[in-house]
Amino acid sequence: MNEFTIPYVRTQECEVSFFEEIFPMFEAMREEFVRRGGMVVVDEHVHELYREKIERTFAGLPICAVQAGEKSKSKETLFEIVEKMAAAGLERRSVLVGLGGGVVCDLAGLAASLYMRGVEYILAPTTLLAQADAGIGGKTAVNFYGTKNLIGSFYAPSKVIVGEEFLSTLKKRELRCGLGEIIKCGVLYPPFFETLYESRAKLFDIEFLKGLVPHVAEFKAEIVKNDPFDRRGAREKLNLGHTTAHAIEEELGLSHGESVLCGLWIESRIARQNFRCDELFLDRLETLCEAALEGKKWEEAKGSSLFSVVRDKKNSDGKVCMIVPVAAGKTERLTLSLARYQEAVLKALEE
Repeated sequence: MNEFTIPYVRTQECEVSFFEEIFPMFEAMREEFVRRGGMVVVDEHVHELYREKIERTFAGLPICAVQAGEKSKSKETLFEIVEKMAAAGLERRSVLVGLGGGVVCDLAGLAASLYMRGVEYILAPTTLLAQADAGIGGKTAVNFYGTKNLIGSFYAPSKVIVGEEFLSTLKKRELRCGLGEIIKCGVLYPPFFETLYESRAKLFDIEFLKGLVPHVAEFKAEIVKNDPFDRRGAREKLNLGHTTAHAIEEELGLSHGESVLCGLWIESRIARQNFRCDELFLDRLETLCEAALEGKKWEEAKGSSLFSVVRDKKNSDGKVCMIVPVAAGKTERLTLSLARYQEAVLKALEE
């Protein structure tokens, strides 16, 4: 029997750049967008806040405004975008622009990967969460069948253009959402964790956060370079705190970033139950999470069964799989039965 190998290559370069203001950058690209065909996906909040700039900058291009929030990460919204791309006559050489938070980044990326088997897209993340995490890495997805990010693809944008201007308009809760992912990266990179811990009184200071974003984005990008499709184990570390976070997000309706903060706190306690850990480091991690949550505990989690944790993509054979922190820059993979996991969560909350 004859056989041969086809060396498929799915990676591409993604240029990430940081500016005080991004609209002049897009204005310079407008003629190219009009010539090639393009469309802008934006969330309604961003569209309302920057309507004049958006309509001037992207004059001549169709604009698809989607409802802000996690509920828009659905197959219905996804195909609404794809339908508008088709109605606008977009072609294989066309460009899709995603202007918004993590939800828009996911939706625009997945729509671009599906339309005509893949068109170019550019992201302009507008939230702290999206600038530090969701806009970096090429993961795209929508929620389906009660499971977060069940339908998705690895499809990188050609450019990620980050604008500092957007952070000044964010409410405190939106800043907290980004802090969950930022602190997670700090656990993985000890010098960065030290900066966060020593500056924990400034966690909501806009100028402080503006200085953090490029470093967090670059750190995540380095991990992604070594494991672009989440197959080699390097990228698995970025799931730190996320197993419990996804369960909390699904059951209790907290934002993703708030859920990550809770997940980190709880899973640091679970780590202590199962591994020999650096107790001082985990104490500091929990203090940092509490500072970002401004003292808020998750008493409501005690009333939740967290059954949705069994639908998390990281799990296998009906068991709960977690990446837990054990020391500065060090994590462990922990697999528990659902019953043992729930016992561990309850114990963590009672300590």
